[in-house]
Amino acid sequence: MTARRNARPAVKVGAHIRFRGMKWQVVALSGQDIHLVGPEGGGEAVLAGHLFADPGFTVVGADAPQAVPQWGLFETAPAAAREKALAWQRHVREVECGLPGGPGSEGAVHEQYDPERYTLAEREQAKAQELTALGFGRVSRTTVQRMRLAYRKQGLWGLLDHRTTRASSPTGRSDERVVAAVREALRRRRGRSRGTINGLFPLINQILQDRHGPGAVPVPSQATLYRLVTNLARPGELPCGPVRQVPASVDGRAFSPATALRPGEQVQVDTTRLDVLALFDDGRLARP
Repeated sequence: MTARRNARPAVKVGAHIRFRGMKWQVVALSGQDIHLVGPEGGGEAVLAGHLFADPGFTVVGADAPQAVPQWGLFETAPAAAREKALAWQRHVREVECGLPGGPGSEGAVHEQYDPERYTLAEREQAKAQELTALGFGRVSRTTVQRMRLAYRKQGLWGLLDHRTTRASSPTGRSDERVVAAVREALRRRRGRSRGTINGLFPLINQILQDRHGPGAVPVPSQATLYRLVTNLARPGELPCGPVRQVPASVDGRAFSPATALRPGEQVQVDTTRLDVLALFDDGRLARP
Protein backbone atom coordinates (compact mmCIF):
# COMPACT_ATOMS: atom_id res chain seq x y z
CA MET A 1 0.00 0.00 0.00
CA THR A 2 1.02 3.60 -0.41
CA ALA A 3 1.08 5.66 2.77
CA ARG A 4 1.01 9.33 1.89
CA ARG A 5 0.14 11.32 4.99
CA ASN A 6 -3.39 12.76 5.02
CA ALA A 7 -4.38 10.54 2.04
CA ARG A 8 -6.53 7.46 1.85
CA PRO A 9 -4.49 4.22 2.09
CA ALA A 10 -4.40 2.11 -1.08
CA VAL A 11 -4.12 -1.66 -1.29
CA LYS A 12 -1.37 -3.21 -3.44
CA VAL A 13 0.58 -6.44 -3.66
CA GLY A 14 2.39 -7.17 -0.40
CA ALA A 15 0.03 -5.13 1.82
CA HIS A 16 -1.41 -6.73 4.96
CA ILE A 17 -5.11 -6.25 5.67
CA ARG A 18 -7.72 -7.37 8.20
CA PHE A 19 -10.74 -9.11 6.70
CA ARG A 20 -13.38 -11.30 8.39
CA GLY A 21 -11.55 -10.88 11.69
CA MET A 22 -8.27 -12.33 10.34
CA LYS A 23 -5.04 -10.91 8.98
CA TRP A 24 -4.36 -11.49 5.27
CA GLN A 25 -1.69 -10.56 2.77
CA VAL A 26 -2.44 -9.31 -0.74
CA VAL A 27 -0.54 -11.46 -3.24
CA ALA A 28 -2.14 -10.48 -6.56
CA LEU A 29 -4.58 -8.03 -8.17
CA SER A 30 -6.62 -9.07 -11.19
CA GLY A 31 -9.31 -6.63 -12.30
CA GLN A 32 -11.87 -6.52 -9.49
CA ASP A 33 -10.44 -9.65 -7.88
CA ILE A 34 -8.01 -9.35 -4.95
CA HIS A 35 -6.09 -12.53 -4.18
CA LEU A 36 -5.34 -13.05 -0.49
CA VAL A 37 -3.25 -15.48 1.54
CA GLY A 38 -4.37 -16.21 5.09
CA PRO A 39 -2.31 -16.79 8.23
CA GLU A 40 -2.33 -20.56 7.68
CA GLY A 41 -1.32 -20.37 4.05
CA GLY A 42 -4.77 -20.78 2.54
CA GLY A 43 -5.61 -18.61 -0.45
CA GLU A 44 -8.81 -16.87 -1.51
CA ALA A 45 -9.94 -14.49 -4.26
CA VAL A 46 -12.33 -11.76 -3.13
CA LEU A 47 -14.15 -9.06 -5.09
CA ALA A 48 -12.89 -5.59 -4.18
CA GLY A 49 -16.39 -4.32 -3.36
CA HIS A 50 -17.04 -7.25 -1.04
CA LEU A 51 -13.69 -6.74 0.66
CA PHE A 52 -14.15 -3.01 1.28
CA ALA A 53 -17.73 -3.49 2.51
CA ASP A 54 -16.57 -5.67 5.40
CA PRO A 55 -17.09 -3.66 8.65
CA GLY A 56 -13.75 -4.82 10.04
CA PHE A 57 -11.70 -4.13 6.91
CA THR A 58 -8.52 -2.14 7.60
CA VAL A 59 -5.09 -1.86 6.09
CA VAL A 60 -2.59 -2.88 8.75
CA GLY A 61 -0.15 -0.10 9.52
CA ALA A 62 -2.00 2.55 7.52
CA ASP A 63 -2.13 6.06 8.94
CA ALA A 64 -5.72 7.25 9.26
CA PRO A 65 -6.33 10.34 7.10
CA GLN A 66 -6.65 13.42 9.29
CA ALA A 67 -8.57 16.55 8.38
CA VAL A 68 -6.81 19.91 8.52
CA PRO A 69 -7.41 21.46 11.98
CA GLN A 70 -9.92 24.31 11.69
CA TRP A 71 -8.51 26.34 14.55
CA GLY A 72 -10.26 29.56 13.52
CA LEU A 73 -13.73 28.02 13.80
CA PHE A 74 -12.76 25.82 16.73
CA GLU A 75 -11.71 28.80 18.86
CA THR A 76 -15.17 30.36 18.49
CA ALA A 77 -16.77 27.52 20.48
CA PRO A 78 -17.24 27.74 24.27
CA ALA A 79 -14.32 26.52 26.41
CA ALA A 80 -16.26 23.56 27.82
CA ALA A 81 -17.21 22.37 24.32
CA ARG A 82 -13.57 22.67 23.17
CA GLU A 83 -12.33 20.62 26.13
CA LYS A 84 -14.82 17.84 25.39
CA ALA A 85 -13.86 17.83 21.70
CA LEU A 86 -10.16 17.50 22.60
CA ALA A 87 -11.02 14.58 24.88
CA TRP A 88 -12.93 12.92 22.02
CA GLN A 89 -9.91 13.46 19.77
CA ARG A 90 -7.70 11.29 21.97
CA HIS A 91 -10.32 8.53 22.09
CA VAL A 92 -10.88 8.61 18.33
CA ARG A 93 -7.16 8.41 17.65
CA GLU A 94 -6.86 5.47 20.01
CA VAL A 95 -9.59 3.63 18.10
CA GLU A 96 -7.94 4.41 14.77
CA CYS A 97 -4.34 3.46 15.47
CA GLY A 98 -4.13 2.29 19.09
CA LEU A 99 -2.38 5.42 20.40
CA PRO A 100 -4.21 8.46 21.86
CA GLY A 101 -1.56 10.79 20.46
CA GLY A 102 -2.00 9.56 16.91
CA PRO A 103 0.30 7.55 14.58
CA GLY A 104 3.96 7.77 15.54
CA SER A 105 3.33 9.06 19.06
CA GLU A 106 4.89 7.59 22.17
CA GLY A 107 3.17 5.22 24.55
CA ALA A 108 1.99 1.65 24.73
CA VAL A 109 -1.01 0.32 22.82
CA HIS A 110 -3.77 -0.97 25.08
CA GLU A 111 -4.71 -4.53 24.28
CA GLN A 112 -8.34 -3.82 23.34
CA TYR A 113 -7.24 -1.17 20.79
CA ASP A 114 -4.46 -3.11 19.10
CA PRO A 115 -5.08 -2.95 15.30
CA GLU A 116 -3.06 -6.14 14.90
CA ARG A 117 -5.47 -8.15 17.06
CA TYR A 118 -8.90 -6.55 16.79
CA THR A 119 -11.03 -5.22 13.95
CA LEU A 120 -12.11 -1.61 13.75
CA ALA A 121 -15.66 -2.54 14.75
CA GLU A 122 -14.37 -4.38 17.83
CA ARG A 123 -12.21 -1.43 18.83
CA GLU A 124 -15.19 0.92 18.44
CA GLN A 125 -17.27 -1.32 20.70
CA ALA A 126 -14.51 -1.41 23.32
CA LYS A 127 -14.25 2.38 23.23
CA ALA A 128 -18.03 2.76 23.63
CA GLN A 129 -17.92 0.62 26.78
CA GLU A 130 -14.95 2.59 28.13
CA LEU A 131 -16.59 5.99 27.54
CA THR A 132 -19.82 4.84 29.17
CA ALA A 133 -17.83 3.77 32.24
CA LEU A 134 -16.00 7.13 32.28
CA GLY A 135 -19.26 9.09 32.53
CA PHE A 136 -19.74 10.23 28.92
CA GLY A 137 -23.32 8.99 29.12
CA ARG A 138 -24.68 5.95 27.30
CA VAL A 139 -22.26 5.78 24.36
CA SER A 140 -22.92 3.19 21.66
CA ARG A 141 -20.58 1.83 19.01
CA THR A 142 -22.56 3.82 16.43
CA THR A 143 -21.77 7.02 18.33
CA VAL A 144 -18.05 6.23 18.36
CA GLN A 145 -18.18 5.46 14.64
CA ARG A 146 -20.02 8.72 13.91
CA MET A 147 -17.47 10.76 15.87
CA ARG A 148 -14.59 8.96 14.19
CA LEU A 149 -15.95 9.68 10.70
CA ALA A 150 -16.71 13.31 11.63
CA TYR A 151 -13.12 13.73 12.81
CA ARG A 152 -11.81 12.33 9.52
CA LYS A 153 -13.95 14.74 7.54
CA GLN A 154 -13.84 17.94 9.62
CA GLY A 155 -11.10 17.54 12.21
CA LEU A 156 -11.72 19.02 15.65
CA TRP A 157 -14.67 21.02 14.31
CA GLY A 158 -16.49 17.75 13.65
CA LEU A 159 -16.08 16.64 17.28
CA LEU A 160 -17.79 19.72 18.74
CA ASP A 161 -21.30 19.68 20.11
CA HIS A 162 -22.71 22.09 17.53
CA ARG A 163 -25.65 22.98 19.74
CA THR A 164 -23.16 25.28 21.48
CA THR A 165 -22.10 26.95 18.21
CA ARG A 166 -25.50 27.82 16.76
CA ALA A 167 -26.23 31.51 16.34
CA SER A 168 -29.04 32.77 18.54
CA SER A 169 -32.27 33.95 16.93
CA PRO A 170 -32.59 37.75 16.63
CA THR A 171 -36.17 37.54 17.89
CA GLY A 172 -35.59 35.14 20.78
CA ARG A 173 -38.83 33.64 22.11
CA SER A 174 -41.02 36.57 21.16
CA ASP A 175 -44.57 35.96 19.92
CA GLU A 176 -44.49 35.48 16.14
CA ARG A 177 -47.51 37.79 15.81
CA VAL A 178 -45.58 40.59 17.51
CA VAL A 179 -42.52 39.92 15.35
CA ALA A 180 -44.67 40.13 12.20
CA ALA A 181 -46.17 43.43 13.42
CA VAL A 182 -42.70 44.90 14.02
CA ARG A 183 -41.60 43.90 10.53
CA GLU A 184 -44.74 45.41 9.03
CA ALA A 185 -44.18 48.66 10.95
CA LEU A 186 -40.60 48.87 9.72
CA ARG A 187 -41.79 48.20 6.16
CA ARG A 188 -44.33 51.04 6.35
CA ARG A 189 -41.70 53.45 7.63
CA ARG A 190 -39.20 52.77 4.84
CA GLY A 191 -38.56 55.78 2.65
CA ARG A 192 -39.93 58.18 5.24
CA SER A 193 -38.37 60.14 8.05
CA ARG A 194 -36.92 57.64 10.50
CA GLY A 195 -38.12 59.48 13.59
CA THR A 196 -37.53 57.60 16.85
CA ILE A 197 -37.86 53.97 17.88
CA ASN A 198 -40.47 54.89 20.50
CA GLY A 199 -42.50 56.44 17.70
CA LEU A 200 -42.96 52.98 16.18
CA PHE A 201 -44.70 51.54 19.26
CA PRO A 202 -48.17 53.05 18.56
CA LEU A 203 -47.98 51.81 14.95
CA ILE A 204 -47.04 48.29 16.15
CA ASN A 205 -50.00 48.27 18.58
CA GLN A 206 -52.33 49.45 15.83
CA ILE A 207 -51.17 46.69 13.48
CA LEU A 208 -51.76 44.06 16.17
CA GLN A 209 -55.29 45.34 16.80
CA ASP A 210 -56.13 45.48 13.08
CA ARG A 211 -54.89 41.93 12.44
CA HIS A 212 -55.98 40.09 15.58
CA GLY A 213 -58.52 42.31 17.32
CA PRO A 214 -58.21 44.53 20.42
CA GLY A 215 -56.44 42.75 23.30
CA ALA A 216 -56.05 39.46 21.41
CA VAL A 217 -52.24 39.66 21.46
CA PRO A 218 -50.50 40.67 24.70
CA VAL A 219 -48.31 43.67 23.98
CA PRO A 220 -44.76 43.13 25.28
CA SER A 221 -42.88 45.69 27.31
CA GLN A 222 -41.20 48.67 25.71
CA ALA A 223 -37.80 47.09 26.37
CA THR A 224 -38.82 43.98 24.40
CA LEU A 225 -40.20 46.06 21.53
CA TYR A 226 -37.05 48.17 21.51
CA ARG A 227 -34.92 45.02 21.22
CA LEU A 228 -37.07 43.61 18.42
CA VAL A 229 -36.92 46.85 16.42
CA THR A 230 -33.14 47.15 16.74
CA ASN A 231 -32.63 43.49 15.77
CA LEU A 232 -35.00 43.48 12.78
CA ALA A 233 -34.29 46.92 11.31
CA ARG A 234 -32.23 47.16 8.16
CA PRO A 235 -28.90 49.05 8.15
CA GLY A 236 -29.53 52.78 8.27
CA GLU A 237 -33.18 52.49 9.42
CA LEU A 238 -32.47 53.18 13.11
CA PRO A 239 -32.29 56.85 14.13
CA CYS A 240 -28.72 57.84 14.99
CA GLY A 241 -27.85 54.15 15.43
CA PRO A 242 -24.80 52.27 14.20
CA VAL A 243 -25.04 49.96 11.20
CA ARG A 244 -25.63 46.41 12.38
CA GLN A 245 -22.78 44.00 11.76
CA VAL A 246 -25.17 41.19 10.76
CA PRO A 247 -27.70 42.70 8.32
CA ALA A 248 -31.24 41.47 7.86
CA SER A 249 -32.48 40.04 4.61
CA VAL A 250 -35.46 41.38 2.71
CA ASP A 251 -37.96 39.30 4.66
CA GLY A 252 -36.34 40.11 7.99
CA ARG A 253 -34.64 36.76 8.58
CA ALA A 254 -31.10 37.11 9.87
CA PHE A 255 -28.27 35.76 7.78
CA SER A 256 -25.91 33.23 9.38
CA PRO A 257 -22.82 35.04 10.74
CA ALA A 258 -19.79 34.55 8.51
CA THR A 259 -16.42 33.57 9.96
CA ALA A 260 -13.29 34.92 8.23
CA LEU A 261 -10.15 32.85 8.78
CA ARG A 262 -7.72 34.96 6.74
CA PRO A 263 -7.36 38.65 5.69
CA GLY A 264 -9.53 39.65 2.76
CA GLU A 265 -11.82 36.62 2.97
CA GLN A 266 -14.80 38.76 4.02
CA VAL A 267 -15.54 42.27 2.71
CA GLN A 268 -18.32 44.50 4.07
CA VAL A 269 -20.11 47.01 1.87
CA ASP A 270 -22.23 49.77 3.43
CA THR A 271 -25.20 51.35 1.66
CA THR A 272 -26.97 54.51 2.76
CA ARG A 273 -30.18 56.12 1.50
CA LEU A 274 -29.55 59.36 -0.41
CA ASP A 275 -30.87 62.51 1.27
CA VAL A 276 -32.92 63.51 -1.81
CA LEU A 277 -36.44 62.87 -3.07
CA ALA A 278 -37.03 60.98 -6.31
CA LEU A 279 -40.09 60.10 -8.37
CA PHE A 280 -40.26 56.31 -8.85
CA ASP A 281 -41.82 54.46 -11.82
CA ASP A 282 -44.96 53.69 -9.80
CA GLY A 283 -45.52 57.36 -9.02
CA ARG A 284 -44.21 57.25 -5.43
CA LEU A 285 -42.11 60.15 -4.15
CA ALA A 286 -39.44 58.68 -1.86
CA ARG A 287 -35.75 58.62 -1.01
CA PRO A 288 -33.62 56.35 -3.22
